Amino acid sequence: MSGLASPARADMSHAFGNTVVSHYPDGGWVKHFFEPDGRYSAVWSDGRKINARWRQDGERVCLNEIRPRMIIGRFCTAMVTAGVGSTWRSRDPIGRTVRNVLVAGR
Repeated sequence: MSGLASPARADMSHAFGNTVVSHYPDGGWVKHFFEPDGRYSAVWSDGRKINARWRQDGERVCLNEIRPRMIIGRFCTAMVTAGVGSTWRSRDPIGRTVRNVLVAGR
């Protein structure tokens, strides 16, 4: 599937082995990596990194046990149906709008 992603009761299978990249208007980015066993990691364009556990909560995907500790202990966002090449907009943990794209590979 390519093009725009849509909110849905989706599974995370398309994210496994691939990368969700969140692009900020200022040119910065975050690469998100989801594993089938619930592990999550991310790296920012400035080199910062975090690890967490993810799980589906209804129609949302939630990050828990975020390390290193951040201002928030849990972050949830709407699940989307996405395949490699899909794009969608969402908000980061502090409310900034980001453009996400699912890209092939790591």
